[in-house]
Amino acid sequence: MDLATWLAFFAASWAISLSPGAGALAAMNSGLQHGFRRGYWTTVGLVAGIWSQLLVVGVGLGALIAASSTAFQTVKWCGVAYLVWLGIQQWRAPARPLAAARAEAAAMPRRRMVLRGWMVNAVNPKGTVFLLAVVPQFLHLNEPLAPQYLVIGLTLGFTDLVVMAGYTALAARVLGSLHSAAHVRVLNRVFGSLFIAAGALLSVFKRAA
Repeated sequence: MDLATWLAFFAASWAISLSPGAGALAAMNSGLQHGFRRGYWTTVGLVAGIWSQLLVVGVGLGALIAASSTAFQTVKWCGVAYLVWLGIQQWRAPARPLAAARAEAAAMPRRRMVLRGWMVNAVNPKGTVFLLAVVPQFLHLNEPLAPQYLVIGLTLGFTDLVVMAGYTALAARVLGSLHSAAHVRVLNRVFGSLFIAAGALLSVFKRAA
């Protein structure tokens, strides 16, 4: 991949990372519940999910998922179910002061937070279709593809790490300043509703004809 192509993709990757979606929502929710330092582990999982999607696209499975109605629907409804489940869990979360909630959340293993982030991005056919539409525009097909996919994956990973750090910090520092039980209850229900809304939006997403 030449420098001009990489710079164009680098610019596009910022737009991809900055666009609000389930990943940004997961990062903010994690920052709110765990604070920045622990909450940022969710972003590690989000980036791993992007890399999983890119691997699927790179080996050709992405085209199969996009073309096969059964495969597409299976992955889509798994993603819908997971987002709705996250929303219900957030709605049902007790309205404890954030300091106490974060102390309890500190017991959650980091690997579980990483897995949670990975699931948000990995089980999302919308991401697969998006990568199938965008990535080929930056590939030189007459050159080895593996190094190009590596550069694309590292670039997407870098921009997502930076952007999601911002989302996590925003929730940890700004929303985290709200301490009363009533505020926490409202935040839990707002984030729960947003996760459910993200699942609903994914449920109506259709593969390209």
